[in-house]
Amino acid sequence: MQLSTTWASGESGKGDNRRTRRFGRGEPCATGAYRIAQEAAFLRVPIFVFLVLTCVVASAQDVQHLSITQPGGMPGSPLLTGVTPTTNGMSVTWEGPSGYYQLFEKHRLTDVHWVAVGRATNLNRQATVSTTVSNGFFVVSGPGPSYAGSQTCTECHSSIVSTVSHTLHAGTFTNAQFIACGGQTNTSCLPCHTVGYGLPTGFISLARTPKLADVQCENCHGPAANHAANPGDPTLVPRVEVAATMCGGCHTGAEHPTFDEWNTSAHTRVIPNLNATTQIDACGRCHSGSARLCLVNSEALPVGDANVGITCAVCHDPHQTNRAPFQLRYPIASTNYFFMPTNGTFASQNNPNINVCAQCHNHAGAAWTNSAAPPHLSPQYNMLMGSIGELDSGPARFEPASHGILLTNQCVACHMQTTPYVSAAAPAYTGHKFTMNSYNVCLQCHPNPELMVAEEQRAVSNRVQELKLELDYWARYLAPPALWTNYGNRSWEYTTPGSLSPGGPGPSAAEQRLISTNIQKARFNVYLVLSDGSIGVHNPQFTGVLLDAADDFINDEFDP
Repeated sequence: MQLSTTWASGESGKGDNRRTRRFGRGEPCATGAYRIAQEAAFLRVPIFVFLVLTCVVASAQDVQHLSITQPGGMPGSPLLTGVTPTTNGMSVTWEGPSGYYQLFEKHRLTDVHWVAVGRATNLNRQATVSTTVSNGFFVVSGPGPSYAGSQTCTECHSSIVSTVSHTLHAGTFTNAQFIACGGQTNTSCLPCHTVGYGLPTGFISLARTPKLADVQCENCHGPAANHAANPGDPTLVPRVEVAATMCGGCHTGAEHPTFDEWNTSAHTRVIPNLNATTQIDACGRCHSGSARLCLVNSEALPVGDANVGITCAVCHDPHQTNRAPFQLRYPIASTNYFFMPTNGTFASQNNPNINVCAQCHNHAGAAWTNSAAPPHLSPQYNMLMGSIGELDSGPARFEPASHGILLTNQCVACHMQTTPYVSAAAPAYTGHKFTMNSYNVCLQCHPNPELMVAEEQRAVSNRVQELKLELDYWARYLAPPALWTNYGNRSWEYTTPGSLSPGGPGPSAAEQRLISTNIQKARFNVYLVLSDGSIGVHNPQFTGVLLDAADDFINDEFDP
């Protein structure tokens, strides 16, 4: 049986040249060849030395996520993704559906036989091979891609299938635009509009395989016919993948570059080691895609698997039709008072009626009484709603910006402006960089928005610097002498100072009690404005209110 496989050589992770090989008993396989001497200088051995591998060690990584984008979603057959040098060996990785895999190796292309490396592994798609030879060629075999179609899933997952059948995915093959552009017979379009196109049991044509038309369960979870036939076999359970690479196989390219844009955004980045027990529930609520999804779904925290960015599934639920057509988990706009602290029970604090961006872009429980560090860099929603900060009359509760009331899409209106596809030279823009890339939306109300933004930000920046000078003046002339002696201009700062006072620590937790309440409230307001990041643009009027209040608090110290 002739099977298409991937042949890679020379450079780790590359596998663009395709060839056909006969392998074993017709199982799908992926091959990869690497000259180790070129990849790793430390493996310098005489060319006549020929020693076979000594052992295979399972991956130390708890969870291996889909590392590549593949048209159609989850790879239906084994796909070698990398052979990279390690100390005295090589790390071999591959992708594919659930099931057993077997790694094979040989040292020369002219060798007749492939040698099995260890035993077939279950669900483990990585192996570390210890070897001292200068050449290594690898092939991996795995389960055959047996597709069934979503109707087969209905027996056990009827509610999910019923809901998904009403999403845009369920009509990707038969929608008028796709038909009009000839997509039903276009081989470059079919992998992302059908199930398993190009594989033996995948889509062939609407006449021959109608049950495999459209995007279905197996696009994202992999071939499921074997699982349907043996639902009690844990080795055949389809994969559940939260990595953005799952969606990126299709939502990419000049016509719909959603994944490409997301991949350049800050949502891809993760604070180092969110798996730490002190981080996974606290910071993981908004900095870990896998942790947040577990919390939202009332599942156990993904210990060992928290270092996943804010991926597509965090904001979009592929299994629901809420807030069509984008299947958002949360509304685009809200005016509720809300923040998500980093402690306490997530279920009791979560509010699914809050703006999708505000779910994480809130002040997280910031208060002027917290003297350890300035407010976290996430109070955008509360600044937009005027619901954070200290005023002469007490805590601010609700002074919403016009941007938060008149713009029905709130954050999305400015930060996710879109443009249609025109040509390869003028690709589409889906807004998934989440940057303010155009002032077009502003023109609805402002005749010269770019100039207005520049003036607002300049005025706010100048005002912040003026308040900083006043705080420094307090530190020099009104702060307790011990603070000035130890910290100088940082005498008014937090224990871990903010960006206004680089160069060293601030007063300790005990010494913070020596800083007056007025100064603590003033610095809180100033840093809220800085933490918001827009330098006044999100809520210009309220920004002015906060800075005026900070000025009043400082002046009360000068003239009690």
